[in-house]
Order: sequence, then C-alpha cells, then structure tokens
Amino acid sequence: MNPHGNPAPLAEARARISADKRQRALDAITLERDGHPVTHTTVTHTTVARTAGVSTWLTCTDTIRQHIRAAQRRQAARPAPAGHARQEIKQLRQERDRAQTAVRHQLGRQLDALATHDLTTRIDELTRHNHQLADQLQQATEENTALSARASSLEQDLAAARTSLCRMIRTENTAR
Repeated sequence: MNPHGNPAPLAEARARISADKRQRALDAITLERDGHPVTHTTVTHTTVARTAGVSTWLTCTDTIRQHIRAAQRRQAARPAPAGHARQEIKQLRQERDRAQTAVRHQLGRQLDALATHDLTTRIDELTRHNHQLADQLQQATEENTALSARASSLEQDLAAARTSLCRMIRTENTAR
C-alpha cells in the first residue's frame, strides 16, 4: 500500500495490467489471422479468453469484440482445412496399413524359414514312432490270435474232460 495516499502509481500499474491483457487478447486473435486457428472450429469470446488467459468479460468489450467479429468473418470466408487434414489422415492410415502388411509378411517368411528344418525333423521322428507303433500292433494282433486259438483249444479240452468225468461218475453210480 501507498502510505502517502498517492493513487497515481496504483492507477498506472492498473492501466499497464489492463493494456497487457488487451494486448494478449488481440495477440490471440492475431494467431487466427496468421493461419493458426485459435480453436478447431471458430473464433469465439471464450476461445480468445482461454488462449490469452483473460476473462470473457474483457473479450466482450467493444474494442476486443470488433476484432473477434472480424476474425470470425475472415474465418468464415476461408475454406475449411478439414478436407486436407482428412485426406492426409487417410493417406497416413493407408501407409500404416501397408507397413503393417509388409511386416506381417516378412515375419511369416522368417517363421517359415526357421520352422522348416524343425518341422522336417519332427515329421521324421513321428514317422519312425508310427512305424514302431504299427510293428507293436502287428505283434499284439499275432499274440492275440495265438492266445485266442490256445484258449479255444483249452476250452475244448475242458469240455472233453467234463464229459469224461460225467461218464465216469455215471459208470461208478450204476455199478453200485
């Protein structure tokens, strides 16, 4: 505070601050004129206030409002750059897709080259194992056939022994 009650330095400081704020608001509007849009859509009081770091009340004053309206008219007359941006985005996406496809193909070729030797070795191992299993199956089938024939022969011998035992028991029972 000024102990002497001299308001002149305070008024000068306030005037400098106000002039600085006005200049920042005008600079924000000038950005649009130089081809750097203040926002993606249109110049408004709010976007100028945010860009300049001032209040929207200041941007609504007559002097700043006139500059904002002029910027809005210039912006409305200028063709929208969205078409160019969309085209560039489309091209970048296509380029990305082509690069991804090329990388996938290259990776596939590398995997094929690495796996070919391993797959050939694995196929040989599986083929040998398959032959071993086929031989074991053949042996098991032959053993099964031999055992079935042996079981049939034993069943016939058992049936003959029973028949013979029954005759012997009958003969013994009739002789008494």
